[in-house]
Amino acid sequence: MNRRGRRDTDSNTNISMIVFATIIVIAIVAFILSYMLYSRKLNTQAKTINNTQKISSVAENNMMNIIENTEVASSSIGKSVNEMENTVENTLSTNKTEKMAINTSNIEKKQTESKQTETKQTNNKDISINEEQIEETAKDPSFIKPVEGEKIKDYSKDNLVYSSTLDEWTTHLGIDFTAEKTDIVKAAADGKVKSIKNDPRYGLTVVIEHENGFESIYSSLLTAEFINVGEEVKQGQTIATVGNTARFEISDETHIHFEIKKDGINVDPNIYIKE
Repeated sequence: MNRRGRRDTDSNTNISMIVFATIIVIAIVAFILSYMLYSRKLNTQAKTINNTQKISSVAENNMMNIIENTEVASSSIGKSVNEMENTVENTLSTNKTEKMAINTSNIEKKQTESKQTETKQTNNKDISINEEQIEETAKDPSFIKPVEGEKIKDYSKDNLVYSSTLDEWTTHLGIDFTAEKTDIVKAAADGKVKSIKNDPRYGLTVVIEHENGFESIYSSLLTAEFINVGEEVKQGQTIATVGNTARFEISDETHIHFEIKKDGINVDPNIYIKE
């Protein structure tokens, strides 16, 4: 081999070595870069895992805290609800008790007022009855004889008496007092003149109204010019004069026929006349 051939061979050898060395260097660099990239990837994954674990741990801790807080809150709410229920029940019970007490008080008050009202009404009724009794007793007038004469024919409602004028036995609902013609006839009690009339049986008749439903009747009169219908008269006041005008008693001696009625019914004048 000549020198030029050696040079070419050496040159090729050198080139081959350089290429080989270059390839090796590139491979090493590629390996290093790959290793670095892989390491970085591993670090990134590790960091991601750590972060994920941290996040998971934090989330777990937060969840536990939330659960604990929820349980505490639930317990607190349950306790509050129970306390509220107890408070409401106590309030309702208190209100119910107060209402019952108020109702009981009102009932007792009403019963007391009712008893007081009944007592008052009873007392008023008793007072009213007593007043009526007193008033009724006070209103019964006291009568006097209309003339000074004696009785010649008495009151006889249940027993028959003989009438010489009628010539028969009959009842007699008044008292006949003897008197002389023109003698004064007096009002038997205070009252008001109800009527002055000519009765077909008992002649000229005066009727005087008195308290408590009483009336006094004066018959067989001669005149009644001293009074007028509607006039108020006093006991003992002159109201008429004695006559002999009673056709049913014309055969009897001169007298005045006197009657007393209570609520329109004849009563015995002897009970009311005070001598």
